[in-house]
Amino acid sequence: MPKGRKKGGRKSAESRAPSDEEYDTADNWSTASVLSDDLSGSIPEDERENEDNEESNAQENFEDKLKDAIDGITQKSAQGRKNCLDAIIKAFSKKYLYEFLQDRKVTVSDAVIRCLRKGKGDEQALAAKCISMLCIQLGLDAEELMSDVRPVLLTLLADKSANLKARGEAAIALAMCTFIASVEIEDVINVMESLEAIFRQSFKKGDGSIPTHSPEACRLHACALTAWGLLLSVAPQWLIDKMVLKYLSTLPDLLESQDIDLRIVCGETIALFYELGREEDEEFESDAMVTLCETLRKLSTESHKYWAKRDRRQQKSSFRDILRAVQDGEAPEMTVKFGSECLEIYSWIKKMQYSAFCQALTSGINQHLQWNPLVREVFGLGSPLLVTNLKSNKPTKWERTMYNAAAFKARTKARAKYRDKRSVMVNGGD
Repeated sequence: MPKGRKKGGRKSAESRAPSDEEYDTADNWSTASVLSDDLSGSIPEDERENEDNEESNAQENFEDKLKDAIDGITQKSAQGRKNCLDAIIKAFSKKYLYEFLQDRKVTVSDAVIRCLRKGKGDEQALAAKCISMLCIQLGLDAEELMSDVRPVLLTLLADKSANLKARGEAAIALAMCTFIASVEIEDVINVMESLEAIFRQSFKKGDGSIPTHSPEACRLHACALTAWGLLLSVAPQWLIDKMVLKYLSTLPDLLESQDIDLRIVCGETIALFYELGREEDEEFESDAMVTLCETLRKLSTESHKYWAKRDRRQQKSSFRDILRAVQDGEAPEMTVKFGSECLEIYSWIKKMQYSAFCQALTSGINQHLQWNPLVREVFGLGSPLLVTNLKSNKPTKWERTMYNAAAFKARTKARAKYRDKRSVMVNGGD
């Protein structure tokens, strides 16, 4: 009979493997024990000073590189200017830099506007994106730049010979600067009319057929409609009533576009129309609401094998929300977590604004939600939290290192006897 087995063929209790519950109990006890010994003392003062010095040096290096990029915008090389613009955009996205820009805003804006006027293609697109981010960084101080920036962006947007990507970025920058700066209502209407001239090109032709556009042109139309919706979200009621009469019957044409982004932006704009209309009249609805709901229901279930899985999933999810908004008056519900806070989005107005800021700031949206007073004011988040309050809950580098070392030591102690072959042999011999 093999060693370690009884007549019933089972292993003895002493030689069986420990259960997961026993592992967990041992780990918890050992980790708590070791951590209490290793972390009971205070953090060395020199460790704190080293961390402060590292942060200070990192900030200085960051600012030095940004200064070099700003100086490089005026160089003769087109590729060099594009590289510098790209570096500035990444810096503006990564951090809130209001104090850094206070003495440099005129220098930066003049250099970027020069790139908008004299540059070509990608350089103009990068410059327009840079203008949009600069306005978000400066907040209400951007009012001083609007008189110089607006005519240049309007000219680029209307230039049919210009790069389509550059025109799309110009549309977003125009709307963002107009949204942020306190301008006259006539200027707002002027910008909205310029944006309308772009996305109207995707409406049905006189014979009822759907126009065919390149993917780049469809993206331009989607950018223009996104920008237009941003301004509509803060328009006075009389202007909203005018736009409802003008576009609610024709805007559904864009739902038949071959471009998924344009379809979704169109659906969200329609949902925004209904939300704004129902603020004045709870029974608000369009004459063609039955047909519209049928179209939205079809889009919420539509699926083609030649579509990418992501596109199919995105369209179904988006149009389910849009259908509920039009049919039942339901608002979207989103929770955006950043730092130790979260943003609750509960209306189409805020969703359109959040989408526009995401398009302008890309991956840096969470940083600006956390630190930028302008962005926080737009979404009702109040003043930024104090840095001391945020850092108090964040472990230092020394604390992380000691915790990991103690946890590793605890795991090793807790499991050593189960991994020792000699222990298994002794138990087997019994």
